[in-house]
Amino acid sequence: MMIKLLTQIIRDRNFVLILAVLLGLTIGDWAEFLKTYTFYILAVVMIFSTTGLSTKALFPLKKMIQPLLLGSVLNYFVFGTVIISLAYFMMPTPELFLGFVVIAATPPGLAVIPFSHILEGDIKYGIVGVLGAFISSIFLAPAIVGLLSNVDGGIDSSMLFMTMIKLVLIPMIISRFLLWEPIKPTVEKVRGKIVDWGFALLIFTAVGLNRQVFFSNFEVLFLVALVLFLSIFGLGWSYEFIAARLGVKKEIAMTQNLLLTIKSSGFAVVTALTLFGKEAAIPSAVMAIFVLLYLLYLSFRMAYRKKVAKGKG
Repeated sequence: MMIKLLTQIIRDRNFVLILAVLLGLTIGDWAEFLKTYTFYILAVVMIFSTTGLSTKALFPLKKMIQPLLLGSVLNYFVFGTVIISLAYFMMPTPELFLGFVVIAATPPGLAVIPFSHILEGDIKYGIVGVLGAFISSIFLAPAIVGLLSNVDGGIDSSMLFMTMIKLVLIPMIISRFLLWEPIKPTVEKVRGKIVDWGFALLIFTAVGLNRQVFFSNFEVLFLVALVLFLSIFGLGWSYEFIAARLGVKKEIAMTQNLLLTIKSSGFAVVTALTLFGKEAAIPSAVMAIFVLLYLLYLSFRMAYRKKVAKGKG
């Protein structure tokens, strides 16, 4: 009984990510060793995680154009404008600001898809929205980072474009081969574990490399947390209010909310480390915590509302 309980806990995504943060704070010295391999870890994670993106969901294409485009608009332009504006005025160093630029340029987290199901959103809308945002990230991410990194001398946008090819396009192509019928059941069985533990290693690395900030520089930590709270919770609440006023269907509004607020923290960690160094990865490490908290908040809120509604019924 005890072994079964421990197995369930270890397999729980939330537990794994929280454990990664705690281990990063306590035995973060190992993060220096893992830093060299973060690019490859993310590539493997992306290959397995994108097997959950069905290209069949794009059809009929006429009906999918709106979510395809809106996924990119919400994730890059709306979220990006808010978080970059806040970071520009609140971050004390260029490296921390650039860390938020990377977050703005990062594609949505694939958690959008399962949580669209959990939170009774529109799953197909979520798949198409995430897929559209991933495809557009190949071009938008280099443009966003290249334009806004000029505050610190700029970077080579072509280098970032090649990074996006390696971390988005190539994994998506390889993932199509993993959907081959003879191996598809095995891939689906191990996908969750590989993705969860892969992201955990990336979060552990980012926290471990910057653990002195978590223990000593509380002012920086507070400012980073405030920007993320306003950009995720604040923006999510604002969008819910606007969507309700506009009469957007609840299922679609929930999925749009996720497309707006949920970014891939593992992707952001690796990109920030690769382009701008470990200080720039601090916002991405903290973002992993806030994304987790926001998803838990939405889940608990839905359960509470159902309980209240059942009580009244």
